Amino acid sequence: MASEETGTVTTRTETPVTARDTAGRDVSSPRAWMTRLLVVGIVLSALNLRPAITSLGALLEEVRDGLGMSGSVAGLLTSVPPLCFAVFGATAPRLARRFGLGAVVCAGMTAITAGLLIRPFAGSTPGFLAASALALMGIAVSNVLMPVIVKRWFPDRVGSMTGLYSMALAAGTAVAAAVAVPLAHALGGWQQGLAIWAALAGAAILPWLPLVRKREEGARAGVPEGAAPQAPSPAVQHAPLRIARSRTAWALAVFFGLQATGAYITMGWMPQIFRDAGVPAGTAGVLLAVTMVMGVPLAFVIPRVAARLPHQGPIVLTLGACGLAGYAGLYLAPASGAWAWALLLGVSNCAFPLALTMVGMRARSGAGVAQLSAFAQSTGYLISIPGPLLVGVLYQRSGGWGVPLALMAGLMVPQMVVGVLAGRDRTVEDEAAR
Repeated sequence: MASEETGTVTTRTETPVTARDTAGRDVSSPRAWMTRLLVVGIVLSALNLRPAITSLGALLEEVRDGLGMSGSVAGLLTSVPPLCFAVFGATAPRLARRFGLGAVVCAGMTAITAGLLIRPFAGSTPGFLAASALALMGIAVSNVLMPVIVKRWFPDRVGSMTGLYSMALAAGTAVAAAVAVPLAHALGGWQQGLAIWAALAGAAILPWLPLVRKREEGARAGVPEGAAPQAPSPAVQHAPLRIARSRTAWALAVFFGLQATGAYITMGWMPQIFRDAGVPAGTAGVLLAVTMVMGVPLAFVIPRVAARLPHQGPIVLTLGACGLAGYAGLYLAPASGAWAWALLLGVSNCAFPLALTMVGMRARSGAGVAQLSAFAQSTGYLISIPGPLLVGVLYQRSGGWGVPLALMAGLMVPQMVVGVLAGRDRTVEDEAAR
């Protein structure tokens, strides 16, 4: 499959060599510079795809007190990310076709910056939710388009580039969780502790600006984005797939949804679980950071390993077993074994980079990856919406974490089943055609 992908796409996108290229450096040097800039843009964007969520998770108790939220409303707040990802992520391929990948991601980073600046000072729960939705809208379109960008510009390095992107995403997630509480104390309050992340998002806008200008120049010259002057755009070459006919696409969507459910429950509620067990607030934030930082090395390794395997089922089962062990530990000894459970859940959360890698492997073309990414992520995030909200309700009604933890562990079993099905060596193009 890898050779098919490389053969059909690479000469058109990754290294569009023409006769004039081989005779001089006038074309290749700007292309190489643009590729390096693209890598910087991918890394900076990935760093910004989770701090809006994990910084809030570490400061959730302070936000609840400051805005007068109940446990159920806080559960709704933790459900906003998957809702926004489902609603806005579905629009990403259409927006990219109209405005270009670079322009849409640039707009997404701008939305993240604005939302993070506004929400801490909105002064009310509805305003806080609306500003959060603005930031999450930017995250949503970038979530969907990152695998497409990797497939479009780096078709022969899907595993390594997905690993780099996933590693940066995990690093941003972990750092935000670790320093949110100390930053809030140092800056004078939870509002400043949340708003400071807008600076990082603003920096991520800059690398995409040349790509936006290139898109505009290419449009005036009749050249599609990411293509050599004589090559048509992959998005134009391929008719839309009937993606809902593919069993692999459905399996991947459900796998994505269940792993997202666990991830957002973890990011939203794990610090509170530890704090209720007697762990200090600062330590609870560091424990969440430990869970997230596990994704830094593993998010680079797992996609590379997965890309070399014909079937990703064994990785799915290993990650699921770690998750079951982590939930059992949180129930039996949340405080005394806190560091071990944080590590195990960190390994389990690496189902996310695995899912992204499978998105790139289960379709042959860039257009197929765009459709599969939008379908899997939008459907998956719709599936994940009730999870964090239900945990908040169960926590408030039961007065403890036994029932919510049982729910989390129970969801891990079907996640492992559909992950094995999604990991089979098949492509959605073949299944959609049948």
